[in-house]
Amino acid sequence: MFGEQPQIAPLSLPQPQQSQPSPQPQPFARLSRQARAREVASAASAASSSADVESKFARAHSIFHERWWLDIATQGNWALATVKQDDAVLGEMPYALIRRRVWRISHLPPLTRTLGPVIAPVTGSAARQRRHQLEVTARLIEQLPACDSFFQVLDPRVDDAIAFALRGYTVSARYTFRLDAQCTQDEAWSRLDSKTRNVIRGAARELTVAPIATPGEFLGFYEDNLRARSRSNAYGSAVMRQLVNTFVERKSGTLLGAYGPGAKLVAAIGLVWDQQAMYFLLSSRMPEAHCGSISLLIWSGIQRAIESGLIFDFDGFSSPSTFSFLNGFGATLTQRLGVERHGTAYLLARTLKRRLAPGSVFAPNL
Repeated sequence: MFGEQPQIAPLSLPQPQQSQPSPQPQPFARLSRQARAREVASAASAASSSADVESKFARAHSIFHERWWLDIATQGNWALATVKQDDAVLGEMPYALIRRRVWRISHLPPLTRTLGPVIAPVTGSAARQRRHQLEVTARLIEQLPACDSFFQVLDPRVDDAIAFALRGYTVSARYTFRLDAQCTQDEAWSRLDSKTRNVIRGAARELTVAPIATPGEFLGFYEDNLRARSRSNAYGSAVMRQLVNTFVERKSGTLLGAYGPGAKLVAAIGLVWDQQAMYFLLSSRMPEAHCGSISLLIWSGIQRAIESGLIFDFDGFSSPSTFSFLNGFGATLTQRLGVERHGTAYLLARTLKRRLAPGSVFAPNL
């Protein structure tokens, strides 16, 4: 059944043999091999750890930290504070610097929602990581320029600004709404309040959402709606045009439109993204557009973020009415820290201007 059994040879006793000298053990050779093995394993572990740190450092840069973004948003008027150890970058912090009349100013550039320091992570205890962050941030702050007014909103991943507070900066809480990357579409839909769901359903019956064919169509639509409301572009038309064209070309963002009867564009939004999050950056609609047109477009953006495994960031709010609108999407209210420092003369001039012309100072977010 299992094939032919092998033949068994008759039993025989072993013949005595002349003894051979036993090989002498070589302890140093054995130790050397073990040491080399440990060295190779240690080098591999270090390389893996270094690659992991570099990957985390790269992911910590938002789209607003990207060189191409800052080149356009500042028209080249920016610099980078950097802390290095040997050839390794431990931390970076970009900043813009312009002269406005008599003032030297370093604020967030147009359409740049957050900046702040990006610190390479270290392994070890929480205390060691905190010391590392404080030390590197302090060295970055030392490189910031002397100016009459400094202001930045930090990326939401920066959870404290102690290093700034210890060096005379005022630290304040700003906010955005964020929807976690792990959220499913069903969960996201269930989080909407009933009013938001209803206006999205109503808009979906009348409008079709589709990518806008060209940046030019979006930009023309945006400017036309500003003119219809007798407003100017707070971000600067030239800078916006360059940024929109570039993020579409680089596939770092998209433009979505809501189209009514006759394929007429009635509302539009601009979304940008990095390795971690998708940001609701721009929106515009015709005065007569369906009241749920922007909500429908945002919901479409949320779906795209979920499909891509990205956080959806609603990008802050500038008024109580905007807060109420965005709050209807049920996302998590998330703190973003603001850091600022102003000279006395600048503060006096700003206070006087606000009293003489209330509302003249543009506030992109709270």
